[in-house]
Amino acid sequence: MALPFLPGNSPNERLGKERFHKSQHFDYSSGVPMLVGSEKPGIGGEHLVGQEIKPKYSVYPIGSGTGLPPWVTFDKQVLCFDAYFQETVPEAQSETYRIRKCKIYFFLEDDTIQVVEPEYKNSGIPQGTLIRRHRIPLPPPNEGQFYNLFHFNINQQMKLHSRTFTVTDCDSFTRNFLTKLGVHVNNPTTVPEDPYSSLREQLKKSMQPLRPYERHDTLKQFLDHDRKVLRFYCFWDDSQSIYVDLRELILHYFLVDDTIEIREVIPPNSGRDKVNKFLRRCRLPKHVPAKVKQPGEITDRTVLNVLTSSTMGNRYILDSLKTGAVHEEFYKDCDLIIGGEVNVWGRRVILADCDDFTKHYYRAKYGIEDFTPLQYKAPPAPKPPRPVPPYNGFGSEEDSLSFCQRLLPKPPRKDFQKFMAKDRYGLDSKVLNFQAKMITADPVDRERVFIISFYLSNDTISVFERPQKNSGVLGGKFLERGRVKKPGQELFKSQLSQYFTAQDLYVGATLCLNSINFQLLDADEYTFKYMEQHAEEFPRANMGIIISKLRSLPEEKQREIRKFLTLSDPSNTGFIPFESIRSLLLGLDCNLSEHEVLVLGRCFSEREQTQVDVGLMLAVAQDFLKKKAFEEFPKMARAFADHDRHKTQRLSTKAIRTICKAFHLPVPNSLLEGLLSKFADGDEIDYYAFLAGINWLEHPAPPVMPEDTLKLLFSSPASKPKLIAQSLLNYSAVLKKLQGKPSKRPKMATAPF
Repeated sequence: MALPFLPGNSPNERLGKERFHKSQHFDYSSGVPMLVGSEKPGIGGEHLVGQEIKPKYSVYPIGSGTGLPPWVTFDKQVLCFDAYFQETVPEAQSETYRIRKCKIYFFLEDDTIQVVEPEYKNSGIPQGTLIRRHRIPLPPPNEGQFYNLFHFNINQQMKLHSRTFTVTDCDSFTRNFLTKLGVHVNNPTTVPEDPYSSLREQLKKSMQPLRPYERHDTLKQFLDHDRKVLRFYCFWDDSQSIYVDLRELILHYFLVDDTIEIREVIPPNSGRDKVNKFLRRCRLPKHVPAKVKQPGEITDRTVLNVLTSSTMGNRYILDSLKTGAVHEEFYKDCDLIIGGEVNVWGRRVILADCDDFTKHYYRAKYGIEDFTPLQYKAPPAPKPPRPVPPYNGFGSEEDSLSFCQRLLPKPPRKDFQKFMAKDRYGLDSKVLNFQAKMITADPVDRERVFIISFYLSNDTISVFERPQKNSGVLGGKFLERGRVKKPGQELFKSQLSQYFTAQDLYVGATLCLNSINFQLLDADEYTFKYMEQHAEEFPRANMGIIISKLRSLPEEKQREIRKFLTLSDPSNTGFIPFESIRSLLLGLDCNLSEHEVLVLGRCFSEREQTQVDVGLMLAVAQDFLKKKAFEEFPKMARAFADHDRHKTQRLSTKAIRTICKAFHLPVPNSLLEGLLSKFADGDEIDYYAFLAGINWLEHPAPPVMPEDTLKLLFSSPASKPKLIAQSLLNYSAVLKKLQGKPSKRPKMATAPF
């Protein structure tokens, strides 16, 4: 028996409670801020009346999903079901109910539902979106819950907002998706017949319109040939006029509606007025009628007068036999050929030529291959030469030439595309640097060292002199950056002067810069690599051309080279010092420059690489991270796990490098590349081992001395170029290359500056 609700009889639920806070409605789920108010308890952490908390853990095992939120995993993925509902039609004689077909869309990203009814012509009822996209609650007594994926199946009924829908079928994607989830999809069912729709179909088939409607469907022709026009170059032989001349015309045939338009080409100073069109766009008849038909005389239908009465009026019917119809023949695309004639309202127009699209059209449709144009006019007279006066010494040659080409001169145009392609981008300088010395009899000038820089963006050259102690010569800028002319050219001439290009600079070349001769002795590593990567632009760095030169040597020189290699390698190891083969090739006059010999050595030389201790590399990396206070190792672990789709705890080297760059890992690039190469197993890296190695918080390494850090950074192969002169040349690979046998190309060695 319940106590009456009076003071003293109702228990106080707040007795003994100490928590009266209200739960937060916002929280983080998988690192994403989300609204989770419906899953939070009420006041003091207790459930509200009628509140049901979802289980904290999923029924599926850990690792079976992607770990991403559903609005990312199921983005743009929709399940489609075919359904119908029966609607009662009151106060109607022809029907008592109506079957209305619709489609039910279930959006997987947020469990929302949308119902759309296809629109039917002349239905008389509003159609389209019946239920807008939103979450739909279940029918009572479960109105506190919403429809989810497992409530859908074929051949069952669903109640959506007081309307009962019967699901009849679904698409293939929906069936496969439900089957993979373990849902047994029922067999599809048929939609019952709608009596009213069947009645309308019967009436439509039996209907005989009073006026026979003949439809000429031109939609397919429009869709196939829209914006496609055949162009013919033709002429009108107006020899019967007072001024006997040929009128040049251009005929346009529009494939979309078989109409023709003709425009006249009026040459300058011809004395004729320029008209807009020679023939407006229309269908052109083949035969000109003797008398032009008046408007209304040419119709597609014939009207018969069956009754004329003053009291009952006139009665007309349409003649289905078309006894009085006028049939005319119009020009089609098959009537237009090169050399043919077109009757343009009594004017004889001859087709002489056509464009490439027209040739391709006739070749594909009619198989015509002969498109020889007609020569109806004399070829244009050659333009008289315009001699250019010689350069007078004022300004640049290009600027002076622009004054001779036009009345209002314009500044010379620069090669902007070349500038954008070969200008400095990031650390890629696009500058070729060569070490050079002056060719002179003065002993002081012979010891001076110069750096010649060639800028690929605009073919300019600058010269810098290295300062030397106790030389008596001040170093610094020797030649300001600019384009340098090649020697031996006349100063005052009509042609433009030739300037030094990038192909003129190579190791061993002699340059004459402003009457001073320089010999290029060496180049930096970037110059060698750039010329080898763009071997099609630099013949001196093209290995194919170098091998061809060696193959074209006389038999005596080849025999001498083999004898020298045999004597230089008595142990038959296949390797000899590079300096030996370099002296031999330069001494035999093999038509190889110093640069080509260096490229040959870089290609086939091998040098033993010094091994670096992994522990020292990890210690130096942790020292850099500790100095920069880098502590984002958990976030990096989550980023690695997100990219690991297959949960193998391994990622590619490129992916790990990208993630490290995204977190701005404060480690030098050479050290990072060395660590990635040490941890790499093929093309993949165990990212847990990599993170554990650089994590100075959980796995601190012993401290390192500053000299160890400098030794590691500045003695690594990537930071210091190796001397080719100290390397060994794999002459066996060179001989196989000369004999035409395929061999694995050795790694490129580096060159000094």
